[in-house]
Amino acid sequence: MNTSFAVIGGDLRIVKLAKMLADDGNKVYTYGLENAKELNENENIIMCEKLFEVVKNTEIVIGPIPFSSNGKDINTPFGEKNISIRELMHVINAKILIAGTIAPEVYDLANDEYIEIIDIMKREELAVLNTIATAEGTISEAILNTNKILHGSKVLILGFGRIGKVLARKLVGLSAIVTCAARKDEDFAWIKAYGFNQTNINKIGANLGEYDIIINTVPQIILNEDNLKYVKKDCLLIDLASNPGGIDKKEVKKENLKLVWALALPGKIAPITSAEFIKETIYNIIKNY
Repeated sequence: MNTSFAVIGGDLRIVKLAKMLADDGNKVYTYGLENAKELNENENIIMCEKLFEVVKNTEIVIGPIPFSSNGKDINTPFGEKNISIRELMHVINAKILIAGTIAPEVYDLANDEYIEIIDIMKREELAVLNTIATAEGTISEAILNTNKILHGSKVLILGFGRIGKVLARKLVGLSAIVTCAARKDEDFAWIKAYGFNQTNINKIGANLGEYDIIINTVPQIILNEDNLKYVKKDCLLIDLASNPGGIDKKEVKKENLKLVWALALPGKIAPITSAEFIKETIYNIIKNY
């Protein structure tokens, strides 16, 4: 069943998404994507010159992932103008907004304008699918930022959620020696079932000196002043957690350690695959309306 979408702002994932939606026969109205030249080639894509024009012919608005970086404007890396969150909320009035990583204050503005917000990054199917790209992107960062092969390298993964599970399995497939750090008894049981080494995340300290690569997936500070001093100087730290991350950046600099803060990896390393996952999730959302 074909429908119409408004696509406003967003990164390369959203550009690819707009094209995929149009290729499926949907009408796609865009704004804030003026510099995405590939969108000019599809007859089902209408690039609007005014913000209000993009939403008047549809009830479903697709926004950026993440929605905003500064809390004031939405993310528009392919746009020529800033689009304030407040202005967007006013124009969308009484429609459905699908976007990602949306701050709580945006919901307050949406309530004032009778907008139904769906944070697509909270959808379980997308979260699971995104772990694949995140894991592969993390491995890519590890290869690019070390002078050793992964085969035989000792890797510590902090946290054993979705990303930790998938990442650990892929690293073991590359013959890395993987240890997973967790807190819960059930996580330790799963780590044992998968055959990984394990350690208690609350007791890390001197044992950090054993590892060549340490990867954090926990969205709170885990590696701090007390334990970063034990990390080897040639160890690579990779933080996958969103702001403020799980590794104290000031202490990393103080200890002269190497850190890669690898955010939004699915959009960076696999925009086409990520767009396919997002499209699939959007179609699932629409089926339930």
